[in-house]
Amino acid sequence: MATTNVQIATAKSTPAQRIIALGVVFVFLYYASSIVMTLMLAVLLAYFLDPAVVLLERIHVPRALGALVVLLVAIAAVGAIGYLLINRTQSFASAWPRYSAVLRRAAESTDRKIATIEREFSIAVAVPEQVRQQPSVSANGIQELRGWLLHGIGSITSGLLLWAFLPFLVFFMLAAKPRLWRATIELFSDTSRADVRSALDDVNVVLRSYVAGSSLVAGILAAACWIFFAILHLDYAFLAALVSGLVNMIPYVGAILSWIPPFLIGLDKWHSVGPFLIVAGVLSAFHIIAANVLMPAIVGRSVHLNPLAVTISLLFWGWLWGASGLILAIPVTATLKVICDHVPNLQPWGRWLGA
Repeated sequence: MATTNVQIATAKSTPAQRIIALGVVFVFLYYASSIVMTLMLAVLLAYFLDPAVVLLERIHVPRALGALVVLLVAIAAVGAIGYLLINRTQSFASAWPRYSAVLRRAAESTDRKIATIEREFSIAVAVPEQVRQQPSVSANGIQELRGWLLHGIGSITSGLLLWAFLPFLVFFMLAAKPRLWRATIELFSDTSRADVRSALDDVNVVLRSYVAGSSLVAGILAAACWIFFAILHLDYAFLAALVSGLVNMIPYVGAILSWIPPFLIGLDKWHSVGPFLIVAGVLSAFHIIAANVLMPAIVGRSVHLNPLAVTISLLFWGWLWGASGLILAIPVTATLKVICDHVPNLQPWGRWLGA
């Protein structure tokens, strides 16, 4: 009896212990962000490619061989798209001096206007002459810049190293999925395995629906932007459309981010405000249609998160992981909601996320 009471007491955690455990998890997610993001991306890709592997299994192709074939086809498709992008990016890079000159003139004009406003309203703070004559970059500043560059190069190197493991992770996840599925279920007690199996099935539906649906919607958005930019006779219409279509998938802020490529290219072509307003209005309309019509119709209600939960998840994961966090925010939060729905103590949180 005493042993049972001790086990019950140790099984229950206090709020302080939960906060400490949550803090440890956040610290791990922050400092191991490259590893965690690579694993999450591998999981999403594995869920996206798994239906093709299952289809090959049905025609008696061994799962390992089917996973290898599907992965090679996916890599070839990504390589073909990358080849098209490189050609257009090189063409854009060769014309960059023309666009940079336009940006420089616009920046100089803005600086002159700001200086004029400061003089008119007398808001400029008096600065001693000797301070004004000091060089803008000190030796300490140069050292800091050098350290920042070295840190950035190290981060890029580690990122490339982790990305090199991505195809292998996806292959092993695809080839060993049935065994991993059974092993995961067997980690839990017999009384909990039915709930665990149900939760894994729901996660499977959520992630597969989100990745497949988002890819289809992104393709539709990119095609619509390409047609729109071609009508405007915008240079590098395909490159601008691909970037605008992809970033337009980011909830809320994607509409504004999608303006940047056509605005940048249009600086050398448009000399009035009208075309910029038209581009902003049409791309914003594309974003609204994608968020309120295409995503519900294609993805359905499998990813059921309320707008507040989506906004908070974008803010948190974007702060934690940057641009990659904005991409992974919704699938991560949707997975957490599924887990909450299947854990009795966390079900109120699951209902709140989907309210």
